Amino acid sequence: MEGIRVRYDENLLVGFDKSDDASVYKLNDELAIVQTVDFFPPIADDPYLFGQIAAANALSDVYAMGGEPKLALNLLCFPEDLPRHIVHEILRGGYDKAYEAGVIITGGHSIFDPEPKYGLCVTGFVHPQKLLTNSGAKAGDVLYLTKRLGIGVMTTANKAGLLSAAGLETAMTQMATLNKAARDVLVKYRVHAVTDVTGFSLLGHALEMAAGSKAAIEIDTAAVDIIPEALEHAAAGLLPGGMYRNRDFAEAQVEAGDVGQLLCDMLYDPQTSGGLLIAVDAGDADAMGAELAGAVPSAQRIGRVIEYNGGKRVFLK
Repeated sequence: MEGIRVRYDENLLVGFDKSDDASVYKLNDELAIVQTVDFFPPIADDPYLFGQIAAANALSDVYAMGGEPKLALNLLCFPEDLPRHIVHEILRGGYDKAYEAGVIITGGHSIFDPEPKYGLCVTGFVHPQKLLTNSGAKAGDVLYLTKRLGIGVMTTANKAGLLSAAGLETAMTQMATLNKAARDVLVKYRVHAVTDVTGFSLLGHALEMAAGSKAAIEIDTAAVDIIPEALEHAAAGLLPGGMYRNRDFAEAQVEAGDVGQLLCDMLYDPQTSGGLLIAVDAGDADAMGAELAGAVPSAQRIGRVIEYNGGKRVFLK
């Protein structure tokens, strides 16, 4: 973006200059618009499932801001020779997931492209005073994560033809699960910061939260829920390329202590349509955790926010 002119507007509450999940623009004292976009190539062989996952992933950024998605536009690329029924199934998956979220897809744009790609541009709404970002965490906050880790390794194993049928179902089901239930729970409590854990990995997103909040984060690695089969494949060396990029970005700011290499690898694993990382006031942590336990794929109390005293930002134990 260097050298590109951008307009300043005091009503832009969150823009590209912050490492957050979506942009937020204040319309009035009662309402702000939340906007995001995401699309990617097929992550599932089943076109309907691919459409669901792509939509759930795009919608997640609005949930991570504490917002409620309402409108969406399709972004669709596909080869000219792709059978019509496959295109239909991709769209059907996206529309069904949007319907589940209470979102209306009002149109979109499609082009011919050698590689299929699908996703959504999503518009949501939030009260300006109830907006959540990834940079408001306070020392003493408790950290929760709402989905298991290991999706990057699982999809890598699947591409290699080594993922079990049960593992494939586990991965696909989790990726297609909306973060709506997590958002609906967290807005009831004194939550200070939220981000969704996606391609940047748990440690990448935790580092961004810590730096943006001018704090540090301590993660209890034993409390992190990792898909067992993902651990097996990672131990066998099936590691996605994104894991190395995430490590290059974050490692200098992470104190791993005595945590083993395999577990560290999983904390750098890039996720698709991952869970929400939530920093909640310690006084609300137990109540929110109990409610999350019955609402999300995996409610994990994984650590806490601590004072930053210089040096590294994320500490593993």
